[in-house]
Amino acid sequence: TSVSRGIAAGIRHYCKNTPTKLRVSQALSGAELGSNIKVQGWVRSVRAQKANVFLHVNDGSSLQSLQVVASSELSDPLLTFGSAVEVTGILKKSPHQKQPVELDAKQINVVGECNPVDFPFKIKERHGLEYIRQFPHLRCRTNAFSSLLRIRSEATAAIHSYFKDNGFVEINTPIITSNDCEGAGELFQVEPSGPDYADGENFFSVPAYLTVSGQLHLEVVSGAFSKVYTFGPTFRAENSQSRRHLAEFYMVEAEISFTQSLEDLTKVMEDMFRFATEHVLAHCVEDVDLFHKHVTPGHRDTVDAMIKNSFPVITYREAIDILRRSSERFAFPTDWGCDLKTEHEKYLVKHCGNIPVFVTDYPYDLKPFYARDNQDHPERTAAAVDLLVPGVGELCGGSLREERLNLLSARLEEYLDLRRFGSVPHGGFGLGFERYLQCILGVDNIKDVVPFPRFSHSCLL
Repeated sequence: TSVSRGIAAGIRHYCKNTPTKLRVSQALSGAELGSNIKVQGWVRSVRAQKANVFLHVNDGSSLQSLQVVASSELSDPLLTFGSAVEVTGILKKSPHQKQPVELDAKQINVVGECNPVDFPFKIKERHGLEYIRQFPHLRCRTNAFSSLLRIRSEATAAIHSYFKDNGFVEINTPIITSNDCEGAGELFQVEPSGPDYADGENFFSVPAYLTVSGQLHLEVVSGAFSKVYTFGPTFRAENSQSRRHLAEFYMVEAEISFTQSLEDLTKVMEDMFRFATEHVLAHCVEDVDLFHKHVTPGHRDTVDAMIKNSFPVITYREAIDILRRSSERFAFPTDWGCDLKTEHEKYLVKHCGNIPVFVTDYPYDLKPFYARDNQDHPERTAAAVDLLVPGVGELCGGSLREERLNLLSARLEEYLDLRRFGSVPHGGFGLGFERYLQCILGVDNIKDVVPFPRFSHSCLL
């Protein structure tokens, strides 16, 4: 029994002295104050004094870093800006008002070395988005981009939460497909490689492409589920170097059955936008503030206005009239039947109070074959809608789908089977996720809101 008691005491002593592994965000919360803890991360700053060494360690879990105070005896020449470390010590209340806690280090282990001379980011410099864009493999180590990634993660979770709370079923639509949903021909063709396949041989017996949209597959499933959505990567082979285009980006797409009203679509678009934005503002306070104070000063007022105000609705005809009455000199024409360009979209947003605005009832010939013909309009319009937002222009595009078989017959023969068997009036929309992030953060270049941008003539990591 004395042996058993000794073993039990030894176990208790071991457990008491074994450090609790915490993320930096957990340590900063002070939940384990007074405890022996271990944190792992990367050194954001290092300052040596005669008796002590001060470090700031960050592991990506928060914008704020954890201050580590260590005896100069623990100093190591490998302990540099950018190095990866593992620190064990006692979490204590900090005597300084700017930080709630600090870690009194008892042991510091350098896990990964970093030469600060060769490291492209310097300890006391604030690097702009254009500069850090040159280092896609390292820019996640900067404050601005780590904040962006946390915001992106929260926005993704919020969108999924919105759809789940509102009765939508998530559908994983294919990435490899044989259809060109948009009909624009801007496709990446997928072909097998290796000695077992001859040049030009189709792996799937038909040509296959990376998807440009999950809409057609959502329409299939909307024949059995009244509310469906997908959220995934889409691809466009646009030869563009602009601030607005990516070859690979994420799309939120939804399809609603048993509806003959654009208002049903615009309500989902507006509610989802507001829900996701409020969620991000509530859960990423420091990260959003970094952008609104240092990257895009003053943009917070625009975001607050977008949340507080209902989104106005104008028709395409009203939009054209607004543009034609404007004293602005546009590069592109503003006649009836002309597609709205980015310069038009941004002007309309400002005209309506610099808040998101819906434009409905576009000319029939401007929209894809599946858009529902309004028929009751003498100018022949389609039941289509775009959501235009500040700083970006078009964010969402959607329409009621043409469910009437006789009208579809004149447009596309291959689309008909979806309408022959239990077809119902339905509609849907797509939202460009990266453009949404641009909108709420005020970021001008779309390549600064995606982890690894893909665009023409870019290098693949």
